[in-house]
Amino acid sequence: MAYYNRSETEKRLAGVREILADKGLDAALVYFDELNVANGWYLTGWCGQFEKGAVLVPIHGEPILLGGPESEPFAQMDAAITKVRCFPVFMVPDEEYPNATIIDFKQLNDELRGEGTVLNRIGIVGTTTIPHQVYLDVAEGFAGAELVDITDEYENMRAYKSDWEVEQATKSVLLCDQAYDAMMAAIKPGAYEYEVAAAGEAVCRANGAHSFAYSTIVGSGARAKAVVPTATNKVMQDGELVMIGIAPRINGYAGTFGDTIPVNGEFTQRQKDLLNHMRETFRLTHAMLKPGMTGREIDEPGRLYYEKHGLSPYIVCPFAHSMGLMEAEAPFFGPNGDFELAPGVIVNVDVSFFGHPELYGGRIETGFVITETGSKPLSPKLFEYFMKDL
Repeated sequence: MAYYNRSETEKRLAGVREILADKGLDAALVYFDELNVANGWYLTGWCGQFEKGAVLVPIHGEPILLGGPESEPFAQMDAAITKVRCFPVFMVPDEEYPNATIIDFKQLNDELRGEGTVLNRIGIVGTTTIPHQVYLDVAEGFAGAELVDITDEYENMRAYKSDWEVEQATKSVLLCDQAYDAMMAAIKPGAYEYEVAAAGEAVCRANGAHSFAYSTIVGSGARAKAVVPTATNKVMQDGELVMIGIAPRINGYAGTFGDTIPVNGEFTQRQKDLLNHMRETFRLTHAMLKPGMTGREIDEPGRLYYEKHGLSPYIVCPFAHSMGLMEAEAPFFGPNGDFELAPGVIVNVDVSFFGHPELYGGRIETGFVITETGSKPLSPKLFEYFMKDL
């Protein structure tokens, strides 16, 4: 079963072509790879393994998926865009495919010209992630064409989620509720961190997750100050806190949660006090989630609260960010953010501290979708839990 929705794909391609028309461009080249999956997945519902790729969207004509020969049959079965061309620069380096048809960008340019498509101005999406050699090959193959960065315009389009997108993210977040219970049950003195991760991941996979937006977080004791510590073979100890998080994807869309809990099931008073500061910051930040609010406004109450209680030195991340195809994606809502919330934007309240001399680090996190009047929790269960003190 494919992970894309055909009507969504058509709307998104139309949105890209609106950007092209507005900018006076002839086509968009949307770069993606396994790490930077979102921009490509947005148009294809698909990402290959091992190889890099791009989507070429002419303002008129059929879009083309550009990749390598290992991706070609995979894409033709599972991607929303099935017209595929293979290029050396997207392949596994030094690998050989004697029966594959592999071209370069000049040959693609000649093919398009033969069909009546002349590309004089090409919009590039992914300029902060596209490999240098890919960019050089595109510039050489389309010699004389102007390359224009349209990453911001494209990703701004992605920021506003359709009802279908919100539905997928909600399914993933509700899957997180099940994973949370399984991970909690696995936490005890003497258990390995990886056992906790395995418990959560098994539940997610068994209930429809096709991938994860980050490697599952399990960081106990001093490892919690690592911000995003992946599970290791560390044995969890009595008296430690452990920070946990997981991010399953359904149809490409991520859900997540974050929490910090005692390994032995009992908080000390000092642990409670600090985590209750995080919960109050969560509440202050959540109260700002309504249409028209900017990152500056969303960030300020929690930041002032942290300052009042001496926690400012331990701020690494702002307290809110967007979620969609990535667990954390643009727009972000930090102290210099000007993006205004609007209905359909998904926002995670993600309150954390890192580098504390006694308690090392911690996080509480869950997501909301912005509505016409405020916000709606994607996980009513965790929302209710975090809105109360311990």
